[in-house]
Amino acid sequence: MTIRFVLFVNKQGQTRLAQYYEHLSLDERRALEGEIVRKCLARTDQQCSFVEHRNYKVVYRRYASLFFLVGVDNNENELAILEFIHLLVETMDRHFGNVCELDIMFHLEKVHFMLEEMVMNGCIVETSKQNILAPIQLMEKSS
Repeated sequence: MTIRFVLFVNKQGQTRLAQYYEHLSLDERRALEGEIVRKCLARTDQQCSFVEHRNYKVVYRRYASLFFLVGVDNNENELAILEFIHLLVETMDRHFGNVCELDIMFHLEKVHFMLEEMVMNGCIVETSKQNILAPIQLMEKSS
């Protein structure tokens, strides 16, 4: 699996988390995020959760007031990426208890850490919620 980027965006289009697995300049990132966010937020609930944009396939899912967008190569399995998004949200739910936008904003380093435990260099390497959360729980115990 080759994930190119992960974005968490609220309903107003504000990026709450951005993680890239390929090099893009800040201007390129800003332009890409703006285009993709506008395209995904403009879609209705009846439309599918897959959008092709430039040389990416963007798979997204809305949970409450947040959109989780994942940009992948065009040959990726969309359903596997939807499952990855669901796993990410379930992992954050287990740690924060019904995760919301404020949890992500106030604990951004923990969310990045969870994402880094799950994805390495654009490849999904861990899918066990327990294994993902174990290092974070150890850090919390030691502090």
